[in-house]
Amino acid sequence: MNKASRALIAWAAACVALPVVAQSASATPPQFGEYVALGDSWAADSTLNPGLVTDEFVPLGCAQSRGSYAKQVAAALAVPVLRDASCGGAQTVDMTGSQVAPRGVNPPQFDRLTPSTDLVTVLIGGNDAGLAAAVQACPTLDAGATPCLNSFVVNGVDRMSVNIEAAEPKVVVTIEGIRARAPHARILVLNYLKSVGTEGGCFPVVPISDGDAQWLGRKLIELNAMIARATAEAGAELVDTYGSSDGHDACKPAGVRWAEGLAPFTSDPVGPAVPFHPNQLGADHQARSVLAAVGR
Repeated sequence: MNKASRALIAWAAACVALPVVAQSASATPPQFGEYVALGDSWAADSTLNPGLVTDEFVPLGCAQSRGSYAKQVAAALAVPVLRDASCGGAQTVDMTGSQVAPRGVNPPQFDRLTPSTDLVTVLIGGNDAGLAAAVQACPTLDAGATPCLNSFVVNGVDRMSVNIEAAEPKVVVTIEGIRARAPHARILVLNYLKSVGTEGGCFPVVPISDGDAQWLGRKLIELNAMIARATAEAGAELVDTYGSSDGHDACKPAGVRWAEGLAPFTSDPVGPAVPFHPNQLGADHQARSVLAAVGR
């Protein structure tokens, strides 16, 4: 092979290699650089499974899951910085104040926000309204009893509806507080997926009467409507996990339901669970909903 042939081959090889180098240099950067997740146990996807609970971001008492939707979203988007402040039992007041958890103190959730935060998800309001606590009054051995209705509806006034309405300005202030601390962030507000429907329950599998299950289902719709109003008023984006969760409530079989009933056990994954909270399938649904909202 003469010198001219060798030069021609070298030139051709360089031309083939050049596009590869150029493609590497122009690789698409991450869509977001700093993601902060805020909220309560439904944001933490709280778990009692010792193999899933993590204290990477918060005290163990927050019961935050390794498989929470925020962690899935951060991984799918290859976000360089994730700070997940979500904690079981959190209320809007815990955005600006410390929350005492069973095994430590979770600093104010807003402390994780910075001016460079460009993605925020938040799921909050259920504990402010007291809906999660109300479920504890519903179990019964009598299929015709309605202990929840008897406790909350007095003289024609539904105190849970009053509580939900009172929580609305608190959720608005929370979203506005996020915007003040992270002015360039895209703020996604999640609602609560369908853990119970308005058509009734599945007594005695879940020991709540049809009357109380229907009431709980209506209150969940009211809660989500409040969150939608607050989100719109504060100028954020709503991620609707409820509307796309039909057929996956706590009465459905294992592998189909996205939220557990009263039994503190789940098959998704197998192990102890927090009653009336999303299981891993529910967390996966939340993650898919958020990713769809950002175009992934």
